[in-house]
Amino acid sequence: MAVHMTRGQKVWWWLLLAFGVLLAITAGTALWAYQRLDGNIETDRAAAEALDEHAGERPAAAAGEARNILLIGDDWGSGTGNARSDTVLLLHLSADGERADAVNVPRDIVVDIPSCRTEDGGRSEARTAQFNWAYQYGGAACTIRTFERMTDIRVDHHLVLGFDGFADVVDAVGGVEVELDEAEYDPNVGHDLPAGRHVLDGEQALAYVRARVYVGDGSDLNRLSRQQEFLGLLHDELADEGTLTNPARLYPVLEAVTSAITADPGLDSLDELRRLVQDVQAVPDGGLTFRTVPVVPHPTQDDRLALDASAAGRLFAALRQDRPLPPSD
Repeated sequence: MAVHMTRGQKVWWWLLLAFGVLLAITAGTALWAYQRLDGNIETDRAAAEALDEHAGERPAAAAGEARNILLIGDDWGSGTGNARSDTVLLLHLSADGERADAVNVPRDIVVDIPSCRTEDGGRSEARTAQFNWAYQYGGAACTIRTFERMTDIRVDHHLVLGFDGFADVVDAVGGVEVELDEAEYDPNVGHDLPAGRHVLDGEQALAYVRARVYVGDGSDLNRLSRQQEFLGLLHDELADEGTLTNPARLYPVLEAVTSAITADPGLDSLDELRRLVQDVQAVPDGGLTFRTVPVVPHPTQDDRLALDASAAGRLFAALRQDRPLPPSD
């Protein structure tokens, strides 16, 4: 039976495909434009070197042609003064090409973060902290090592998507309209909107998707739902024929998108990203699964999460063994 995606799930499709349809059509752009867009993508050599240092402790690669790609949303500029991973998503592509599993990792899971190489060449201390702090301590490599220790799943490739680039995309499409049933205010991120309809520019959109503590129930899962809903609205704007067929509107979007991407050496070009897009688009109907790592409230830390050991263990085992994911509990 085919999977019927919600609007929020459709945007994850767009996000985890590195902005799928937009990248796919760049092959038809002028050569100079293609080369410029390709040159916007940064290569994460620092992460590659840091991971090589710890090659012996990493999980074994999956057998066959199965692949695991970790997507990291870089939350630099959120007002914390620290770079933390706002969103982390694992994309698992099965060896037979029949399945694509997108698994969200809640940022507030309390985990063991290893000692990591820091940006200034030093090393952070190993500690127990919430998952998204790993990115602050040691960038993508530290996030990958923390994820691999938590799941025993080998990460084959990674993409870092800068949220500042997300703001540029919102501006490039002329803003995104939202409708609020009641006023929202979160001083932590500069979010302050009255009830009613609003067309948000990039800066306002960043505040909207980052709002958490004073919005809804204040949970990270609630914020994730808000992000998915908003990004679904952005997806609708991007998919609008007026954007895709108008070079004057499309090129600024492509410029913003490619400038937001930092990738490992195996995914750091438009050609490589487009091949990834094509592989996921080739997954048959019913083969796309969306899941969130099962969690429970942390037993001793307020507003933090812990793995639901049994359910998470089954999920991780299925991903390691390249089997269909178990039903959600």
